[in-house]
Amino acid sequence: MVMIMYSLKCSASFDSAHFLSGYEGKCANIHGHRWVVEAVFCGKDLRNSGSQRGMLVDFGDIKGVLREIAAGFDHSLIYEKGSLKDSTILALKDENFKLVELDVRPTAENFARIIFIKLRDTALPVRSVTVYETPDNCAVYEEDDL
Repeated sequence: MVMIMYSLKCSASFDSAHFLSGYEGKCANIHGHRWVVEAVFCGKDLRNSGSQRGMLVDFGDIKGVLREIAAGFDHSLIYEKGSLKDSTILALKDENFKLVELDVRPTAENFARIIFIKLRDTALPVRSVTVYETPDNCAVYEEDDL
């Protein structure tokens, strides 16, 4: 049986710093990455009418949402809740640094899941999210439900 499926891929990037609290290795120290996010959107049917006829989803809609999510992380220090002293957080805020606190460790795996959920919550037909920590290393998050 042949299943017809259309897929679209869109990417965005952001620069940020993070560290892995409790990690034994270099990544326990604050360091930065240029994170590249690739999202894949899938569906069986294209739109039949209107200005988006023949499209699964308008690329402009996808790009706008994905870039907005990436902008939320851009040029920030991303850290896990409870991994910094309150006095450190206050000092960084006093210096007007952009901080993003997460309930999970700021790993590529967790970023992929967080971004996937944010995309899914917009009702876009997201299939998977890949987050590149470096050009050679990435994490992929996907769910079986379409």
